Amino acid sequence: MPEKIVNPSILPGFMELLPNEQILFNKMLDKIKNSYEKYAFLPIDTPVIEKSEILLAKGGGETEKQIYKVVKGDTDMSLRFDLTVPLARYVAMHFHELSFPFRRYHIGKVYRGEKNQKGRFREFYQADIDIIGNGELSIINDAEIPSVIYTTFKDLGFDNFTIKINNRKLLQGFFEYLGINNFHEVLRIVDKLDKIGIDKVERELLDIGVGKEKFEQIKNFIMFDGNNASTLTFLKELEIDNIHFQTGLDELKTITHYIEVFGVPKDNFKIDLTIARGLDYYTGTVYETFLNDYPKIGSICSGGRYDNLSEFYTNQKLPGVGISIGLTRLFYQLKEAGIISADDEELIKALIIPMENFLEPSIEISNKLRNNGISCQIYLEDAKMSKKLNYANKIKVPFVIIIGEEEVKNDVYTLKNMKTGEQTTNSIEEIINTLLAFK
Repeated sequence: MPEKIVNPSILPGFMELLPNEQILFNKMLDKIKNSYEKYAFLPIDTPVIEKSEILLAKGGGETEKQIYKVVKGDTDMSLRFDLTVPLARYVAMHFHELSFPFRRYHIGKVYRGEKNQKGRFREFYQADIDIIGNGELSIINDAEIPSVIYTTFKDLGFDNFTIKINNRKLLQGFFEYLGINNFHEVLRIVDKLDKIGIDKVERELLDIGVGKEKFEQIKNFIMFDGNNASTLTFLKELEIDNIHFQTGLDELKTITHYIEVFGVPKDNFKIDLTIARGLDYYTGTVYETFLNDYPKIGSICSGGRYDNLSEFYTNQKLPGVGISIGLTRLFYQLKEAGIISADDEELIKALIIPMENFLEPSIEISNKLRNNGISCQIYLEDAKMSKKLNYANKIKVPFVIIIGEEEVKNDVYTLKNMKTGEQTTNSIEEIINTLLAFK
């Protein structure tokens, strides 16, 4: 025995799941992956550890405060804090080996040294897609992204959700029309509207020098609430003579039309002039997705269009558009809200229980099941039948196969349904068909 037993614990802000929860999490991840692949996005993976100069090429600021440094010799390394910066490095590095437009998906862990709080994690999975162009990228790509979002969340089992869209050029042009110069700062404040409310937005805008009259104009603009057609009419009738505003309006019209062509129902997407996305690198279309029945969860998928993904790593102009699902946070929030449950999750279809001296026939049958794609386990421990069946219940296995002298002699086996308690005697072929048909 060791002299001291170390208390088993994990760091705050890191999620660790029990097996049935992990099965549910993996099923969500697989559905997202399959949805991305349906739209011809190609998988990539990048190192969890990158050179710090790569991750901080845009400049330190808040990112440098949150980054996890890795200490090993003299090399300055850090854990990746998102999947976008590694993508930028990846595309610049492999530019001559890739075909453009380059459509990639990446599902992996990222690390941020954020303040620990419920529902926020320091290690978490992101599930990203991006479409990268070489020099230019058709605006129709911006309309296809909501189709991917729609398919993904339908595959995850949701119906009542809204993909909210806006355009940063539109917002920039409107603020320029009002004579507001600190465009990005105003956007960051407006982007907090859902979290802090309109009164605090007013206070923060006044604090940075936006006058009361201009605030009222901003408020009337962003708070307009109509269907997509009436919103486009509202924007047109403002008659704002600004190149950014008109370009953004034209893009919004085009995207709205093609989102419908891509098959997204009108009930599932909406122009929302409050959607700003506070990050500086978004330059056009922006997206936020919300579950209508659970507004407190907040945005479950977000992203947008950017002009030049890899400007810090190459002279090539690489515009793109993409979205990200914070999978760990989403899983946690859905579980906490009782929207999903891991209680009935199972991976093993059958537990094989050999009677005394019938282990070898049990192994042979397990091989037949696995060769037919059926996951199964043999109970190898010496115990009473009641303990074996109790184990089957604990691991939530739906079927038990009992193998003893009578079964082997007659080549028929006892199959017990652990949910109904029903027992039947079947050939191995019949058992295989029953297990393959069980959902």
